[in-house]
Amino acid sequence: MLRKISLPTVLVALSLNSSFAADTYNVDPAHSTIGFGVSHMVINTVHGKFNEFTGTVVVDGKSIQEAKGTFQTKTIDTGVAARDKDLRSASFFDVEKYPTITFQTKKVDATGGENVLVGDFTMHGVTKEISLPVKLSGPIKDPWGNQRIGLQAKTKLSRKDYGLTYSKTLETGGLVVGDEVEIEINAEAVKAK
Repeated sequence: MLRKISLPTVLVALSLNSSFAADTYNVDPAHSTIGFGVSHMVINTVHGKFNEFTGTVVVDGKSIQEAKGTFQTKTIDTGVAARDKDLRSASFFDVEKYPTITFQTKKVDATGGENVLVGDFTMHGVTKEISLPVKLSGPIKDPWGNQRIGLQAKTKLSRKDYGLTYSKTLETGGLVVGDEVEIEINAEAVKAK
């Protein structure tokens, strides 16, 4: 015997089902690194990181639906106190005026198993759209019963596009501080309770 199900009942069931399909994960700073590398005097790459950051990622299966993150510029760390002080000054990040760097997805292109996040990256008061290819791993259950995912991403951008223009020219014509910055993210995120 067939039972009749009303259209409103079907719509409610579908909306409930889709609302539980995606999971929100919070970035675990203790097991994550937001790093960067930039050319120094054309002969070396100086690496650094931001020590304080937050982020959330919404995942549906193996697809990222949304991601956002905020880095605290005052926590820049290259391992050299004098250089970090200079980077926090008005010559570079001007952390008093621009305390954060943010990223917010606008859309996600999922092609060939890869998630490419397209979103607004705001640094030094300038917002530009960037593409961030992300490798998603997991989910797995950790020893404490939490569900975790892994995220790896790399992209390059021009610091001058964001108003970070300070540099000096060497006798050979190269720059003391290169224009191109490589950003590298290695993160774990824990499913929100």
